[in-house]
Amino acid sequence: MSNEQLEELRKQLDEVNDQLIDLISKRAELAQEVGRVKASQGLNRFDPVRERKMLDAIAAKNEGPFETSTVQHIFKEIFKASLELQEDDHSKALLVSRKRKQEDTIVEVRGEKIGDGEQRIIAGPCSVESFEQVDEVAAALKKQGIKLMRGGAFKPRTSPYDFQGLGEEGLRILKKVSEKHDLAVISEIVTPHDMEKAEEYLDVIQIGARNMQNFELLKAAGKTNKPILLKRGLSATIKELINAAEYINSQGNGQIILCERGIRTYETATRNTLDISAVPILKQETHLPVLVDVTHSTGRRDLLLPTAKAALAVGADGVMTEVHPDPAVALSDSAQQMDIPQFEEFLTKLTESGLYKRGQVTAK
Repeated sequence: MSNEQLEELRKQLDEVNDQLIDLISKRAELAQEVGRVKASQGLNRFDPVRERKMLDAIAAKNEGPFETSTVQHIFKEIFKASLELQEDDHSKALLVSRKRKQEDTIVEVRGEKIGDGEQRIIAGPCSVESFEQVDEVAAALKKQGIKLMRGGAFKPRTSPYDFQGLGEEGLRILKKVSEKHDLAVISEIVTPHDMEKAEEYLDVIQIGARNMQNFELLKAAGKTNKPILLKRGLSATIKELINAAEYINSQGNGQIILCERGIRTYETATRNTLDISAVPILKQETHLPVLVDVTHSTGRRDLLLPTAKAALAVGADGVMTEVHPDPAVALSDSAQQMDIPQFEEFLTKLTESGLYKRGQVTAK
């Protein structure tokens, strides 16, 4: 076959492609009109009997060279796309989706705006152990210009014999420290009936990884007027995280902050595997602010700085990390927490990298 013949055949293929796109577009317009008529009559858009008749008619008309199963598969995809066209794209888009809302959601916490383009650090002890412990960390945070503190009062642990947190007493300690140092406090609750306590003591209510799909807790979080920090589950997909956020938003609370905290894989070098690509995906798919918890994702002090740099470089709205006055005697996760001098060095190096702009540092 000569080049001229090949080019002629390609030209004919291009012409057929043009005809096909015209016909597909015409079919789509007709499908939309059918959808409008069905909606006006209160009929279900999906009609399996009608679809089966069309597939049978296509099979009867097919004379090759494609196998009938191949042709039917192509048309089933067209049917599926047509059915989606019959639905209102705006109404079916998730509330947390970029399709529903183009502008970024900014969550304001005691004057701090998360998601406004300025990247922030959230830090504090893994577990609230005493007033003195939290007070010492809070003073260190305030000195470094940090205004958001985390601390665990309820601690869902893998072993039932590990320290489970101080519960409501831990929340009270956080409240006292927040008032003393004018810091916003973030902590986790694990059951819906603790929501009222959380509203009284906390500025941001955290739903942890193990409760990401605790649907009753998500619904309860959606009925509060407090911002919610939603962490990705241990083995959750990005889609599952987004739908968990939708549970909250669907109940009326759109003040949601997503948090990537590493997922469980076969890798054992770190506590979890930090899915850094989740940050830009979540920023593209949703309008919600996104944080990265570098402590729980790595479980290693020596990896906190490089992973924090990576998180900020890829567009995270902030980084969460853990600080303890004396990690060696911490009641939980001692290996992954920084002491105060290490934390100050962490901030200095992060600032020197140009990825983080430190807040107003107070005098010693």
